[in-house]
Amino acid sequence: MDRLVNTVRPYAWGSLTALPELLGQEPTGEPQAELWMGAHPGDPSRVDRGAGPLRLDELIAADPEGELGGASVAKFGPALPFLFKVLTAGIPLSIQAHPTLAQARAGFAAENALGIPLDAPERNYRDANHKPELICALGEFDGLCGFRRPADAARLMAGLGVPGLRPVIELLQAEDASEALRGALAAVLTMDGEAAAEIVRECVEALWRTDPAGEYAPYARIAKDFPEDRGVIVGLLLNHFRLRAGEALYLGAGVPHAYLSGACVELQANSDNVLRAGLTPKHIDVPQLLDVVVVEPCTPEVLHPRPVETVPGEELYPVPIDEFRLSRFTLDGTPYEIDGRTPQILLCTEGTVDLTAPDGTTLTLPRGRSAYLPATGAPTRLSSPAPATLFRATVTL
Repeated sequence: MDRLVNTVRPYAWGSLTALPELLGQEPTGEPQAELWMGAHPGDPSRVDRGAGPLRLDELIAADPEGELGGASVAKFGPALPFLFKVLTAGIPLSIQAHPTLAQARAGFAAENALGIPLDAPERNYRDANHKPELICALGEFDGLCGFRRPADAARLMAGLGVPGLRPVIELLQAEDASEALRGALAAVLTMDGEAAAEIVRECVEALWRTDPAGEYAPYARIAKDFPEDRGVIVGLLLNHFRLRAGEALYLGAGVPHAYLSGACVELQANSDNVLRAGLTPKHIDVPQLLDVVVVEPCTPEVLHPRPVETVPGEELYPVPIDEFRLSRFTLDGTPYEIDGRTPQILLCTEGTVDLTAPDGTTLTLPRGRSAYLPATGAPTRLSSPAPATLFRATVTL
C-alpha cells in the first residue's frame, strides 16, 4: 500500500473552498479545480517506498506486471488504464466532448506529424487515448449533458424572444433530429463574430430577466459567468441535470457536456483529450468538434450504486467499459475486505479509514487522502470505528 501525494490543478473554473475543505487545508484564495490521482504523465501522483518520492507513472513503467498484474497488462497494456479525480466547480466548465479511441489515435498522430507541441494551446489531442468518464456527486451537483430534443431546444430559444436566434430555431425544425441539432450547433459556432456578439448579448439580457427558479435558471447562471461567450447559446441545446450525493452519471465518447457547480469524484480513462464548444477562452476547433460530437437527442441516465453480491459492503456504479470500475464502501464499525488482483486507488471522502494488509501493515486514510494498491494478489481489510466513506477505483478483468 502506498499513500499518494497528489497534484491539485488550479483551473480558473475551480471552487475556492471545496478542495481545501476536503483536504483539511486553508484556502489559498485561488481556484482549485481538480485533484489528480493516478499515473497520467501530465500530473502523476507520487509515492515513497523509502528512497524518496517516485512518480507513479515511472514506477509502473519500470515493472508493469509487478505493479498492475499480468492480467491487467495483457488486457489494457503496461500503464494504469484509468485516472481518478476529485473535481470541484465554482463556475461552469467549458462545454466539451471527448473522442473515441480511433479518433484519439488518429488525431494524436496527425498533430504530432504537424509538429504541434504537446503543451501548445491549439493542441486538441494530448495523448492517443479515449476519455469516457463517470462522475459521482459528493453533494448537489449541476451540469449539462447530451442534446435536448430539437423541438425542446427550439421552444427554449424561442422563449427568449431574441430575433437573432430565428435562423437557429428554423434549423432545429428539420425533420431529421440529428440533422437539426448538427445544423444548429454548427450555425452557432460559425456565426460571424460581430453578429454573434450581439446575439449573445441579447440572449444574456433575456436570460437575466427570466424567473431564477424556472427552467432557464441554469442557463442564466451560465450567462452571469460568461456574458460574452457563444457557449451561452450552445448550452440551450443541451439537457440540464442535477445529481444528489451518491448519484452518478456516465459519459461516453462524443457526448457533449459541461459541469456547472458542485463537487464530485470523477473516474475516467487515462486521457486528457478535450474538444471544446464554448464557455472557455481556450482553443475551439469547430471542424474537429463536429467530427467528434455525437449529435443525437438523449436523456441523461442517473446511476445509483448496486450492492456487489460477492463483496460484502461494496456498492458498484455499473458502466459499459472495463478500463475503470468505481465502487463505494460505507463503513461504520463492520470491517470489509477487498481482493488484490487488480491495481486500485482508494479515496476516503468522509471520516477515516484504516487499510490493513495480511502482514498487519496498516495505512490510515483521513478525509481527502488516497492510496495506491498494486496488484499483489493479497487482500486488504477496510475498517473504521466511526461512519466513513471510501471510493474504490480499479479495473474489470
